[in-house]
Amino acid sequence: MHLTQPHDTPASAQIDFNQFLAVDIRIGTVVAAEPYPEARKPAYKLSIDFGPGIGVKRSSAQITKHYTLEALVGRQVAAVVNFPPRQIGKFMSEVLTLGFPDAAGEVVLFAPDQDVPNGARLF
Repeated sequence: MHLTQPHDTPASAQIDFNQFLAVDIRIGTVVAAEPYPEARKPAYKLSIDFGPGIGVKRSSAQITKHYTLEALVGRQVAAVVNFPPRQIGKFMSEVLTLGFPDAAGEVVLFAPDQDVPNGARLF
């Protein structure tokens, strides 16, 4: 699951640091990627390993433009792990995989530029 926002929108209203801390963003490694042909918009089903503290969680991600299923397995991605699960068609998405829209509005995944331990939290 993901949300897209145009690149030219102004910044959101200021928030308190504790509000930021309430959003739990972690790194995980994609351990499986499957097609999701039933999705309204082209998407993949991902299984992401966030380490022993969180485990493997599933996510629906609209990332078919820039990524193949094969290229996703083994890749580290960032995700919000403390949103409630969300039903996406017949699939239950447990985490929100994070990305940014490119100039055409297609999702580019957000990930560290070096390997970090699965489950590491953004701060």
